[in-house]
Amino acid sequence: MLVFVVSLGRVTSSERRRNRCGAGETTTVGFYVRKSVKAGPFRFNLSKSGVGVSVGVPGFRLGSGPRGNYVHMGANGVYYRTSLGSTPTGGLRAGLASAPAYVPYNPGAVVLEDVTGATTIDMQPTGGGEIVEQLNAAARHTRLAWWILAAAALLGAATLPFGLIVWLLAIPLCWWLFLRDAAKTKAVVFYDVNDAAAQQFDELVTNWGWFTDATKLWRTVASGQVHTLHQHKRNAGASNIVQKVDASASLSGPKNLATNVAVPTVIAGKTSLHFLPDRVLVRDGKTYTDVSYAHLRVQGRQQQFIEAPGVTPRDSVKVGQTWQYVNKKGGPDRRFSNNPVLPIMLYSNLDLTNVQGLNWRVQCSRPDAAAALENTLRRMEAAAG
Repeated sequence: MLVFVVSLGRVTSSERRRNRCGAGETTTVGFYVRKSVKAGPFRFNLSKSGVGVSVGVPGFRLGSGPRGNYVHMGANGVYYRTSLGSTPTGGLRAGLASAPAYVPYNPGAVVLEDVTGATTIDMQPTGGGEIVEQLNAAARHTRLAWWILAAAALLGAATLPFGLIVWLLAIPLCWWLFLRDAAKTKAVVFYDVNDAAAQQFDELVTNWGWFTDATKLWRTVASGQVHTLHQHKRNAGASNIVQKVDASASLSGPKNLATNVAVPTVIAGKTSLHFLPDRVLVRDGKTYTDVSYAHLRVQGRQQQFIEAPGVTPRDSVKVGQTWQYVNKKGGPDRRFSNNPVLPIMLYSNLDLTNVQGLNWRVQCSRPDAAAALENTLRRMEAAAG
């Protein structure tokens, strides 16, 4: 397992003294930066000297770090720690790497085209380093522990009373396999973020609340333009029809990444975006790629959107109404007795693209969300360029 340490920005010795605090965390800015990360049975620790790793149970741990190998044991205030005499090694480092409208009913003859862009397999990583390769290896690792456990349970049950021996032998083997699987399915990345880079990433983490606190998030996956008057009248007067999937936002990051910073994340089905201090991870199922901020193009804007009748997002704004069937002047078509009123809501769109085919449109029920995040991401794009 490789451990990546990515440094962004510079910091003076006096600033380092001010930023040091207890409990394994530093509070240079609003987002937290942990000094230790767990990946399976291993604990990775970041210090000024480099990266160390340890494994063990409470009261006994074996470890290796910049100052050599060691053993640490003890409890209840009495502890013993000794070096195992290995040659110190430095920590591993890697280089830095009219608006569309939606209606929930059958769009009729309007042809929808996929707008999700290129797949992660087609997009070459632009963030630098080996982080993407390690993430892909972790995501595709085959977990053996559960298969071995099931096989041992069946074999033991079929050969009782000798099966008890099988079960006793399987316990340490399965325990080791579970720990191995937990470590193999994680890529470990430490970030040391300072100066302007820290301020920009802190701003992104803070502004991510526009998404995490929103009532609704969606990703647009298909779009079709309304061409004829007949289509226009049957689709609430919309100029475009889109297909969307529900999305969610968090600060948790992908399950295959162990890191010491909060990771703004948006997930839509089997796809997701994860914003790190130096790059955007793009996931599709078990495949990852990345986009450096220098190659990311961002646009945010508000949009009027025709919604289905019923409950609308509480944090959006209703700006008008229309009908499911309209006449050529935009009023209700009186030929239809069942012609429900549809609210027109004000949402916001955040478009994330690049020249290699990335194409994400995240729609948020909060009208001002996209503008706040666009400004932050554009500053990160300018700094990276």
